[in-house]
Order: sequence, then structure tokens, then C-alpha cells
Amino acid sequence: MESRQLTALIVDDDVLIQMIHQKMLNSVGVKNQVVENGKEAIDIHRSGQSFDLILMDKDMPVMDGIEATKILRSMGIRSMIAAVSSRSVEEHMEEFMEAGVDIYLEKPLSITKLNSIIHKINKH
Repeated sequence: MESRQLTALIVDDDVLIQMIHQKMLNSVGVKNQVVENGKEAIDIHRSGQSFDLILMDKDMPVMDGIEATKILRSMGIRSMIAAVSSRSVEEHMEEFMEAGVDIYLEKPLSITKLNSIIHKINKH
């Protein structure tokens, strides 16, 4: 059976992080797209696109990752949302988890972490 290509949305305003995450996703064969803030992430879903994985930054201009996650979940988006933050502060993690993320990861993402997320997605 042909396994379809996984897709990911990178939601981050940091160009360097966008490039690192894109490179990693490309290296494991995940088709990906980048948006710079939570509002753009919502708009792209409203336009009918969907993704297997959303890598969601916390601190972004226009709309942060927590707000965006809440809205995406309220829209019925069931994608795996991975919070990717440079801060591992408990309260941020809790706030993000309450918003509806599936997993909380510290920046920068590693291939090992990425592979374990992809493995979880493929099991569903």
C-alpha cells in the first residue's frame, strides 16, 4: 500500500528557525509550508488546506501560538499540533497544553524528536 506523503505547517516568525525546520522536514520526506504567525495559520486552514503536523511557535506578532491553537481546535482541526518553544517554563507548557497542543518541544527541534512525532502520526 502506498503511504501518502505527510504534510507539515511551520508556524514561526523566526526565519532561521523556519529554515532549520524546513530542512529537517524535507530530510525526512515531509512536505511543508511556512507561515509567520498564528493568524496566517488559521487563514491557511480556512482556505481549505490541512496538514498532518503543525509546528507551532509560542511568541509571534499578530497572533501567538496559544491563541492560534485554541482557534484551530475550535474549528475542528485534528492535526497533531506540536508546540515548539525556546522556553521550557512550566506555565508556558501548561498554557499550551490547555490550548490543545499534543506535544511540547523545545527549540531547536532535533531529527530524533521529529522522527518520533512522525512515527506517532503514522500510527494513527
